[in-house]
Amino acid sequence: MITRFEEIVKISQLKGPKTIAVAVAQDCEVLLAVNSARELGIAAAILVGNEAEIRQIAQDNHIAIDKFKIIDQKDSIEACRTAVRLVAQGEAQIVMKGLVDTAVILKAVLDKEFGLRTENVLSHVAVAGVTGYDRLFYITDAAMNIEPDVAVKKQIIQNAVQVANALGNDNPKVACICAVEKVNTKMKATLEAEALVKMNQAGELTGCLVAGPLALDNAVSPEAAKHKGITQPVAGNADILLMPFIEAGNVLYKSIVFFARGQIAGIIVGAKAPIVLTSRADSDIVKLNSIAIGVLMASKSEEEKSYEG
Repeated sequence: MITRFEEIVKISQLKGPKTIAVAVAQDCEVLLAVNSARELGIAAAILVGNEAEIRQIAQDNHIAIDKFKIIDQKDSIEACRTAVRLVAQGEAQIVMKGLVDTAVILKAVLDKEFGLRTENVLSHVAVAGVTGYDRLFYITDAAMNIEPDVAVKKQIIQNAVQVANALGNDNPKVACICAVEKVNTKMKATLEAEALVKMNQAGELTGCLVAGPLALDNAVSPEAAKHKGITQPVAGNADILLMPFIEAGNVLYKSIVFFARGQIAGIIVGAKAPIVLTSRADSDIVKLNSIAIGVLMASKSEEEKSYEG
């Protein structure tokens, strides 16, 4: 099981290289990240966007742009559609968001013309490494689903389990994060947590162990869980942190980055291919980490298809 970001990069070198289709690639941090991925042998990239701007950024940052295929497309909507089409046609295995709004690239991903859409909900999974912990955390959903109901939360968990599996965690522990540890009829998140636990116990939600409601402290700290008398296996040992709604997920994500100075990566799951999606404010290192996770997910998908075949 992968427990550190250094391992993510190292193992993605063994599993790669894969090819990324970058939509609206004229972004400095994105180009630095894909260039690092190329130098590390993790991934090649097809850059779709304004070629003149891409070349200027590359020149200013000493990036060997001749190592990449560039498709000149100045219109952002068409650049997203082109990048998604490349993945749908098998010329690339990963979609990556460049200098474009998330809604624009997701509209292309969801377009039935390209065939990347599935029946699953798309959700964002942030993978976080925090000093003092012996494992990675999978925080979901911090960027897409605003206020998911219990049915959507079930799929969000399933998507996060896919990411954990790709990183070698075969049976992740899921904590349904709430403000309290007891079911309260006035607190919707606690009722949904209870329902998700019952689904897990009934075999309707598999591949993981679900507990909740749990407050953040007794989800990640064995000492806090013990102090409150919570003895279930997930308490204090959670891998996946299912957040109650988007604000909670977003605040936790950014708190890890800006207060804890933790390592983080972000990916969208639920389509037929992984989508590397990070904030415009994220560094090239965050984007490189996200690419590495995308490579591991694409590799896992290929292995599963080969096994089924």
